[in-house]
Amino acid sequence: MKIMVTGGAGFIGSAVCRHLVRDLGHAVVNVDKLTYASSLASTAEISSSPLYKFYKEDICNRDAILAILKHESVDAIMHLAAESHVDRSIDGPGAFMQTNIMGTFSMLQAARAYFDELSSERRAAFRFHHISTDEVFGELELDGGLFTEDTPYAPSSPYSASKAASDHLVRAWQHTYGLPVVLSNCSNNYGPYHFPEKLIPLMIINGIESKPLPVYGTGENVRDWLHVEDHARALVAVITRGRVGESYNIGGRNERSNLRVVEAIADTLDEIMPLNSGPRRTLITFVGDRPGHDLRYAIDATKIEAELGWKAQYDFDLGLRQTIDWYLANRDWWEPIRTARYAGERLGKGT
Repeated sequence: MKIMVTGGAGFIGSAVCRHLVRDLGHAVVNVDKLTYASSLASTAEISSSPLYKFYKEDICNRDAILAILKHESVDAIMHLAAESHVDRSIDGPGAFMQTNIMGTFSMLQAARAYFDELSSERRAAFRFHHISTDEVFGELELDGGLFTEDTPYAPSSPYSASKAASDHLVRAWQHTYGLPVVLSNCSNNYGPYHFPEKLIPLMIINGIESKPLPVYGTGENVRDWLHVEDHARALVAVITRGRVGESYNIGGRNERSNLRVVEAIADTLDEIMPLNSGPRRTLITFVGDRPGHDLRYAIDATKIEAELGWKAQYDFDLGLRQTIDWYLANRDWWEPIRTARYAGERLGKGT
């Protein structure tokens, strides 16, 4: 297959590109605008492969996207390009409306125009896979319940509202125009190449640098953590074997409170590189909660496990240790970002 991946220089997108090319031998057409959270260094290991091509382009440019689809004779689209940081959506929601809603609209229009010109055989195989978030479902109580594919939408931040809107657009294009779509909604991802404003990489890097570890509220908010490589495998399963018009919830079955995650990072760093000043747990500082902070997210991944045979492989504690080791070994990836584009003061998603 030749697959267009939008946002392929971002955290999840680059993991998908690496998995498709390196592990599966699929051809990838990576389309990315290269905003602040994107880095071509994240796809450096596959950049010289004949199976990989990169286009710097805005997904809102429908004509340019359509031209790439035609020129590359793409078989499927995995649409990951999005603004994704909740705090940024609170401070400046306009970019989220433009990228997540209008960008998805533009991608759907380009895909529809491309799909309509395909042969009947290629039309039967074509898929538009829209990758979304569990945050569209709102929040859960601490003591029970899981998000299923039938959970009503109840977004509570500008980010999650924009993703909910894009999900509805994708379903409408399938219902009205017959575009063969599949959707997926994932829980919080973690792993290598994660931009340093998000919770886990921010805490790792601050811990390495002996800086404060800021936690919103009391740290009781719970998230279901999914390793990005598990997510990449799940996304390939959805686009290759998922049923048209269906959505699939993807989760790691690794629920942890934010405080527990930060404490685990602090303790692991203490084992690897102890500080003379004492344990890093003393660096944890509780700060005022952010507006509309959802209490808990948790995914029921039964459908994708039963239908597509996918299951998360990473144990969270082992995956977190490997992630910490990666950041310690790859300062050349995150230090330029930290210095040039990100000062390290903004709190991370989920804190």
